[in-house]
Amino acid sequence: MTTLETDPTTGAGATFDSLDPGTGEVVGTYPVQDAEAVAETVERARAAAKWWSGLSFAQRRTHLDAWAGVLTRRIAQLAEVMHAETGKPHSDAQLEAVMAIGHLAWAAKNAPKVLGRKRVPSGLEMIDHAASVEYLPLGVVGVIGPWNYPVFTPMGSIAYALAAGNAVVFKPSEFTPGVGAWLVDAFAQVVPEHPVLQLVTGLGPTGEALCRSGVDKLAFTGSTATGKKVMAACADTLTPVVIEAGGKDALLVDADADLDAAADAALWSGMSNAGQTCVGTERVYVHERVYEPFLAKLVALAEGVRAGTDPEAKIGPMTMPTQSGVVRSHVLDAIKRGGRAVVGGPDAVGDKLVQPTILVDVPEDSIAVTEETFGPTLTVARVRDMDEAIERTNASRYGLGSAVFSKRRGAELARRIRSGMTAVNSVIAFAAIPSLPFGGVGQSGFGRIHGPDGLKEFAYSKAVARRRMPALMALTSFTRTAKTDKILTTIATLRHGRG
Repeated sequence: MTTLETDPTTGAGATFDSLDPGTGEVVGTYPVQDAEAVAETVERARAAAKWWSGLSFAQRRTHLDAWAGVLTRRIAQLAEVMHAETGKPHSDAQLEAVMAIGHLAWAAKNAPKVLGRKRVPSGLEMIDHAASVEYLPLGVVGVIGPWNYPVFTPMGSIAYALAAGNAVVFKPSEFTPGVGAWLVDAFAQVVPEHPVLQLVTGLGPTGEALCRSGVDKLAFTGSTATGKKVMAACADTLTPVVIEAGGKDALLVDADADLDAAADAALWSGMSNAGQTCVGTERVYVHERVYEPFLAKLVALAEGVRAGTDPEAKIGPMTMPTQSGVVRSHVLDAIKRGGRAVVGGPDAVGDKLVQPTILVDVPEDSIAVTEETFGPTLTVARVRDMDEAIERTNASRYGLGSAVFSKRRGAELARRIRSGMTAVNSVIAFAAIPSLPFGGVGQSGFGRIHGPDGLKEFAYSKAVARRRMPALMALTSFTRTAKTDKILTTIATLRHGRG
């Protein structure tokens, strides 16, 4: 991203450039939309929301399936835009797009089952009533997306919000505005009549304007620090938020783990997308009985992976220019505190490219262990048993994702980890399963996208109690008698008094 450009006489017409992180070349130029422009976009979305919410689930699914078809047929083009703005290899970009399309299709198909009207028991005391609940659209949902996964991550909110019957205003990261524009333009091809999905572009103030614009809910993905600012801005209008913030995910390797699979998974989870994955592995805790052989396998695999801008490179450049400095500071602190780099090290951290780095003997209070690095690095620690591994894992203020490799105790260990999601004998698998909720605890945020929880996140529950027969007892009336009170307490005593 370059410096803002404005009209020198009026100060109007501010724009910003999207840059190729590998070459620095300008990919595209986009407007910086101010609070007034954002408010106008949200107002248009309100009118579109009335039309969109008035459609049946089946009608909305037809449109969303058509959008999925466009994304699928043009996936190579979408991957090219992603590659140009993030630097990630085309193969990774296509994988990201395929996963996002899967979520879009799932949300469109399952919205009626999850959100549609259902009868529920009314209870003995209210047997003269029928009860039902359904989940209705909120109206307009604002989505602020990240730059590291500019399709998959925001689509986890956009697709589910649309399937629930909302209109959406999407602000992509200032590093990936072209990806956001591409997605919105593709949707307009299948729903040209109303601006159900709209784009706003700009920097931080544009995102703040969206928070304060009166949207009915705001979904944000980004750093924990920025998430706190989003919450503060939304608080002024009592706008509810979904926050997916930082992570410091751990991978546990038990004594009986498949070490080849564990090493391969740890390396990919930690290094793919240049380590810029919110649910990517950053810490590895290995049972002392298998620590040495695991580390040897991990190092051997890492030596065959490099970062570059050529088609053969498995890792691309860092997308955000300042992130290399963060990675460098974490590596230097780890080594200063007594850690060792068995792969890479400080010299592996360039301005644009960061080569894989594996650190061992790093103290648990080093920032390389406590803070989100967001680069292609791993800290690997020896533990006496899995109890110690879980204790160290749960000591983090973050709690987004995690992974466990164990043949016998995988499920048990997974349940003991304080995180929103855990993969057993794999990594990041939960993100690719549309029926599973996605989100964290602690400083990793709250709320859920994906799955039934994700659909309900963008709807409100509507409860209806309908009288279906004459009242057996006048409970909600000043004509209620002492006899009625006695009957009511007798029923309650018979049902609950022996508890």
